[in-house]
Amino acid sequence: MKSAVETLTPTRVKLTVEVPAADLKPRLDAAYRAIGAQVQVPGFRKGKVPNRIIDQRFGRGSVVQEAVNEALPEFYTQAVAEHDLKPIGQPDVNLTQLPLEEGQDLAFDAEVDIVPEFEVPDFSGISVEVDPAGATDEDVETRMEALRGRFATLTPITRKAKTGDHTTIDLSARIGEEEIDSVTGVSYEIGAGNMLEGLDKALRGTKAGETVEFKAPLAGGDRAGEEADVTVTVTAVKARELPELDDEFAQLASPHDTLEELREDLRKQADQAARFEQGVSARDKVLDAMLAMVEIPVPENLVEAEVHRHLEGESRLEDDEHRAEVTESTTKAMRTQFLLDALVERDSVEVDQGELIEYIMMTAQQYGMNPQEFAQQIDQAGQVSSMVSEVGRRKALASVLESATVTDTDGNVVDLDAIDPEDDEDEDEDLAEDADADLEDVAVQDLADETDEDAAEVVAEPEADEAKA
Repeated sequence: MKSAVETLTPTRVKLTVEVPAADLKPRLDAAYRAIGAQVQVPGFRKGKVPNRIIDQRFGRGSVVQEAVNEALPEFYTQAVAEHDLKPIGQPDVNLTQLPLEEGQDLAFDAEVDIVPEFEVPDFSGISVEVDPAGATDEDVETRMEALRGRFATLTPITRKAKTGDHTTIDLSARIGEEEIDSVTGVSYEIGAGNMLEGLDKALRGTKAGETVEFKAPLAGGDRAGEEADVTVTVTAVKARELPELDDEFAQLASPHDTLEELREDLRKQADQAARFEQGVSARDKVLDAMLAMVEIPVPENLVEAEVHRHLEGESRLEDDEHRAEVTESTTKAMRTQFLLDALVERDSVEVDQGELIEYIMMTAQQYGMNPQEFAQQIDQAGQVSSMVSEVGRRKALASVLESATVTDTDGNVVDLDAIDPEDDEDEDEDLAEDADADLEDVAVQDLADETDEDAAEVVAEPEADEAKA
């Protein structure tokens, strides 16, 4: 097999592949056998039909199609490996010569996007500045009010309803004589603004048992946006009452005995959160500095496809301003992945089983899932190798962060090792022991597979039935 590569753009190449008839012959022979085993020709036993008879009855083209469908992915992959390319997604294949006669060669072209080549610079001298970290009294009070709200009670009231009160309502919407929708017994907090436009205004000043009417555009359904006549009956109004801030509340809402102890604990939490946010800011600024130091082109058609998918999912294809925002973020995300993958390769970053398990557990927690169930799902979906790649990227970035100089605007050096939220080590150890048995087999099996199976990273094989003859 002979192949050549032509660079079309920094992120796209064209492979030209020629397969000699001798290399394709085993595939043609296999195709003849496969077709012969499936057809019935009078005078011949099934599976014993001569090749010339198959050509006469069904045409050599059907045999060639069968052989090419089987052979094309392998020959394409060989050409990719020969030129050390890193394709992204599926190639566009064009069959330029088919062996329709005995002894003819197969030839095809394949255009495909690739991971661009670029030099990874020395990032050891990066220096960034972030805002100082520290909890304010307002931060502490915000946390106190949030905790207080968790223990609030709803009490029926006879006064007129106002913003913040909780109502129970029956609602119907009509356009002309047609009832579009109706619900009963719906709970709604006045001021939430998450139902019909004008509902908050209509409910203010009402009491239980009263009915109000107003006009509003429908928020969803087949007639979304059309103006409807809305009728709302208030069946109950309740006020949200917060508990008193005292020692009794501290004992109810926390393991502390006094309100002062609870407040001090909330201050520590707020301070830790502020330092964590400072660390996130430092990480983002270091990453921005890294991206500014190297030019990394991205495949524009892949960016556009991802932007289209995103906007289509939000039903905002015509929103040009939002399109520009999504295009910018998608481009940056792709450049970031290319850069971190290059760092992983340059620095020979490896991921061990413990690191993979820790990441799986952390991700499961973010999704609110049991780690064992999450591990089984990602294993069944073939996504473990993708997680291995993600852990590798995180390690590569962490190594740059360790060498970066981070100071706040007051001139203080920021210790990035101290930004992680405090964890309950005993709880983590117990969770790790419970999850380890299920995760270990998955991790050991897949750690050796360094190929990321995400569409943006896999060496894609062409689908012959989609090739253009």
